[in-house]
Amino acid sequence: MNAKHRLTISLLKLLDLVIVAFSFAITTVIIVTTQHGVPLAQFLSMRTRVTNFAVFNVALLICHIVFKLCGLYRSRRLSSRLTEIADVLKATTLNTACFVAFSSLFSIQMITIHFLAIFWVVSALFLSAARMLLRLIAAYLRIHGRDLRYMLVLGTNPRALEFARRISTNPELGYRLLGFVDDDWPGIGAVEKTGFQVVSDHSGLAEFLRRNVVDEVAIYLPLGTYYRHCFEVARLCEQHGVTMRFNSNIFGVKASLWRAEEFDGNQYIATYTGPSEFWPRTIKRTLDIAISALALLLLSPILIAVAIAIRFTSPGPVLFLQDRIGLNKRRFKIYKFRTMVPNAERLMLDIEKQNEMSGPVFKITNDPRITPIGKFLRKSSIDELPQLLNVLEGDMSLVGPRPLPVRDYEGFSEDWQRRRFSIKPGITCLWQVNGRNGISFDEWMLLDLQYMDEWSLWLDFKILARTVPAVFRGAGAA
Repeated sequence: MNAKHRLTISLLKLLDLVIVAFSFAITTVIIVTTQHGVPLAQFLSMRTRVTNFAVFNVALLICHIVFKLCGLYRSRRLSSRLTEIADVLKATTLNTACFVAFSSLFSIQMITIHFLAIFWVVSALFLSAARMLLRLIAAYLRIHGRDLRYMLVLGTNPRALEFARRISTNPELGYRLLGFVDDDWPGIGAVEKTGFQVVSDHSGLAEFLRRNVVDEVAIYLPLGTYYRHCFEVARLCEQHGVTMRFNSNIFGVKASLWRAEEFDGNQYIATYTGPSEFWPRTIKRTLDIAISALALLLLSPILIAVAIAIRFTSPGPVLFLQDRIGLNKRRFKIYKFRTMVPNAERLMLDIEKQNEMSGPVFKITNDPRITPIGKFLRKSSIDELPQLLNVLEGDMSLVGPRPLPVRDYEGFSEDWQRRRFSIKPGITCLWQVNGRNGISFDEWMLLDLQYMDEWSLWLDFKILARTVPAVFRGAGAA
């Protein structure tokens, strides 16, 4: 789930609470003006007791919990309209039942059977209408190339072709079919007649995942004869952090989590790695935006001073822009203050043999390419501050696995290491606060996976708190 989707879910939760509050207000006005004969102006001028306000806020909190338990905030990309409306009606019914409990507990005389009936109808209508309107907006955005998911289909049998046909004929779902993966067999020619293409055989799947943006893999191989191969593909998807879809069965993956989904009358199970809870992830993105924006504002005098110093002490641009590997191997431009001479990347070929880091990452203690002011910027980690712009843009988070250059990614030798790319990269991470260059490459990768498997907002706060003293110590900085 990307940052924009998490923000949408957060806004949807807020919209639901506003609709419930508005429905309650509308129902109250209807009851008071029709049954009690109180004019609307007089009713609006009445004062509300603090206890009533507190009770209503608690009711809204319980309402939010009920809606979440009813699945109103899980992915609805493949769900039908009727399924979503049914879930809305179920949630509205349970929410109304909660109001019954509240009226009994706090002796709220206004909440009668008549009141609850009107409230149920009003809230159900408004919530359903809001969901349908959001579906229309989402469909429009996806048809026009926004919020896309890139999918591979494993297998070329009739079931696989039918699934691909349904996906491709519903552009409002936001899927882009990359193609099929299968070995040559007598029926593979049917793919060409459909207009799709086979992009890889089974042996080339791992390499295809390494080289392309893939968000999901749908498995449609006959499980009876291809069980062992499906087992290996499932493990490969887990290592890359790619969502996997299949009709049924269990493949024995360990780190992946599971969720059930419904599409066109069929039940599916999707696997995913890393954090998935909507609310904590939404808070994480909100904090990313708030903290990075505030930091840029407060640190602007330092940023300006550093930019001037770089400009007058070394020829070349102030900022260093480089392609980095981000979420699910999407590339983005990272911003850093330039700490090396302008032709540093070309000069690296001459000193590559002096690399002091294990694995594909390149680091040496006294890099001759670093400028005098660059040494100070690296030691103090000030060169990393422009990455706050990457956080605002949504390519990075404050906390997450460090984004690696394309050169370093090309040197990866194990697929299990690539699971770190299934979440958004960050400015700081467990590796950053645990010794940095003093840790081997494999230990670094294990720390990234540990962060993904143990992720919580509290863990992010602890890493951020440990980052400040680590920067002052210059621990592992080069």
